[in-house]
Amino acid sequence: MISLLDYGAGNVRSLRNAVARLGFALTDVRTPADILGAERLLFPGVGAFGAAMGRLRELGFAEPLREYLLADRPFLGICIGLQCLFEGSAESPGVPGLGVLPGQVERFPAAALSVPHMGWNGLRPRRESALLAELEAERFYFVHSYCARADAGTADWLLAETDYGQPFVAAVQHGQVIALQFHPEKSGEPGIELLRRFLAGEVSVGTPGSTPPPTPPTRLAKRVIACLDVRSNDQGDLVVTKGDQYDVREQGEVRNLGKPVDLAARYYHEGADEITFLNITAFRDFPLRDQPMLEVLRRTSEQVFVPLTIGGGIRAFTDADGRAHSALDVAAEYFRSGADKISIGSDAVYTVEQVRARGADGTSAIEQIAARYGNQAVVISIDPRRVYVDAPDATQRTVIETAIPGPNGERFCWFQCTVSGGREGRDVDAVELARVCEQLGAGEILLNSIDRDGSGAGFDLELVQAVRGAVRIPVIASSGAGSPAHFVEVFAETGADAALAAGIFHRREVPIAAVKAALADAGVPVRRA
Repeated sequence: MISLLDYGAGNVRSLRNAVARLGFALTDVRTPADILGAERLLFPGVGAFGAAMGRLRELGFAEPLREYLLADRPFLGICIGLQCLFEGSAESPGVPGLGVLPGQVERFPAAALSVPHMGWNGLRPRRESALLAELEAERFYFVHSYCARADAGTADWLLAETDYGQPFVAAVQHGQVIALQFHPEKSGEPGIELLRRFLAGEVSVGTPGSTPPPTPPTRLAKRVIACLDVRSNDQGDLVVTKGDQYDVREQGEVRNLGKPVDLAARYYHEGADEITFLNITAFRDFPLRDQPMLEVLRRTSEQVFVPLTIGGGIRAFTDADGRAHSALDVAAEYFRSGADKISIGSDAVYTVEQVRARGADGTSAIEQIAARYGNQAVVISIDPRRVYVDAPDATQRTVIETAIPGPNGERFCWFQCTVSGGREGRDVDAVELARVCEQLGAGEILLNSIDRDGSGAGFDLELVQAVRGAVRIPVIASSGAGSPAHFVEVFAETGADAALAAGIFHRREVPIAAVKAALADAGVPVRRA
């Protein structure tokens, strides 16, 4: 009996789908007794440390889980499932962990690193193991702001380390108890194979000290992300579309570039590191009734085993029947349907305006979702356009000196945030928005450019540089890519953590493989499909 310990936080659908794909039956843990009755136990890695441990204790799961672990029974913990084995975490001071491993989980230092550590990184095995055999050269998907460090307390457990600034614990194993800091269910085919080995009981491991040959430090790959703008066409069908400066119509009809699930599956097989859905249907008046989009997520997660982000309508709203729904309600439904991260757009702009007026009070969607699911689950989608000014003191917004002069020769500009699909500008600039949202708990910035959208002229490097220099969370460059060289340029010039494109991938003008090859040739670390 393979049992899933679903404590109600985040996306576990992908793990369910990965187990089903491998042909194994899965049952849910519903009572404390179910834990002790499990033959193999999966602890999915989603959520914040405090929320996860609080929920385990609330459900009465913590003590039987500890008993199961101390009895050396088959266990696979993922991400938070590894961190909860320790005595505590800096993420949630005062909240005790399971205490199976001594010590505290710490936060990555943000001085020179983007935090969360997000993306595809390698492993340095510290012991011979059947679980990792012949997978040492592969990259796996990590997404976390906190980590454990190897020390005397973990010496008998340490299976593999990964480097990000300094080495951290990537995998532990003691007998049949295994835990991974990365997500095998989001790590493509290598991750699926690793999961199969655990489910099949192929977990023999060498004794501590049986160190494999030394390997060089691992490097976090730059991510190449495929974006799918999804909306209903005039016939009511959900289609992938693409706009020019956010206009998605051509000769009066919505551009139809394919079916969302089919395109997502294609990009998975072509080597996309992540897939982002932006739901632009009718501005999502009642997002919880948008069942077709939820079904797209569910069906995609059955075929695609890399991270999925969904944006559009992540906000509090009142439906046509007068029922109020919080942003947390909306996010929870998207997570249950297969999303790993949610993207907040217009609501983030309104939140920054409110913080400017009244300060942060813990009620924003950003704060609530980050507290429940972790910072890494919240992406802020910024849609700015250039506003040119004659001098830096012409506005209170963040101004840059630009190498791209304005229509009247202006040498300065700021990046005005927009809402409602780019139709309305607000008195908020992209740098301020990114900084405030980082402080509120967001874990990533998706940085678009209305001026470059659909142009094929390359990313707006000045925009990316301005925002990348203002925050320590990862930044995704978007809008304007027209060739592999543009991806090389944005990584070389801005320090962006990822780059996203849509139309050139949809129309097969630039294959993802060509982008990855150009990056590799330029010495940029990438995951090769």
